[in-house]
Amino acid sequence: MNARDAEPSLPSGTQTLARGLDIIRAVAEGARDLRSVAEATGIGRSTAHRLVQLLDRYGYLRVAGGRDYALGPALIEFGFQALHQNPLPVVARPVLEELAEKVQDTVHLAIVDGGEVLYLDKIEGTRGAEMRSRIGHRMPLTRTGIGKALILDRDSDWQRLYEAERSGDPGRVEEFLRRMHEYSRHGAAMDLEENEPGIRCVAAPIRDAGASIVAAVSVSATKPFMPAQRMRGLVPVVQKAARSISRSLGFAG
Repeated sequence: MNARDAEPSLPSGTQTLARGLDIIRAVAEGARDLRSVAEATGIGRSTAHRLVQLLDRYGYLRVAGGRDYALGPALIEFGFQALHQNPLPVVARPVLEELAEKVQDTVHLAIVDGGEVLYLDKIEGTRGAEMRSRIGHRMPLTRTGIGKALILDRDSDWQRLYEAERSGDPGRVEEFLRRMHEYSRHGAAMDLEENEPGIRCVAAPIRDAGASIVAAVSVSATKPFMPAQRMRGLVPVVQKAARSISRSLGFAG
């Protein structure tokens, strides 16, 4: 959402703040100069320039030579504080490390945020190609194994989420729903190269004390290390890790 979209519903006096936040998001998504920031946000160049200067002064942006915009040191500091204020990554880390050592593949921890997968932690595997995922990165819910694990209990939303993320390819929804029902029965989900060519994934949900899915853990690897038989064999391994984290969050099921 850019500033023009947000302004009509904003309380009086908050438009400048919303514009500043839009600029930060635009830079986070790849805008690197005034022109690209203005295009991404719909904010006039003069207003955008003043806000960029202010954000740079307070450390929210870093501007080199009047261009080459990047996120500033204040956001790095706040990001680490936000991560440590969330108990989930701290509780999960030892389990993720143990899982990564056992499987030798990339391990992820993620939650749902704003209708997308948000990665909270990642431990790189020791073999195969590097994956594009990273901590703080977002991915689609219905294309990723970890995203599917996060929505296993939301069967009434499956079709809506699928169609929203595949606006040009609604014809395979029945196949997706069939797989989701199967994943739900088994308590684990898979990514069969739907999100990234050559990358496969097995994921399981993490539950809190109320038995709600609050996160998910996954093991991902390139196709040569993830034949169908190994993926099936990884299901109980990933589920065991998810249960261990769930128990630390108070889940007794």
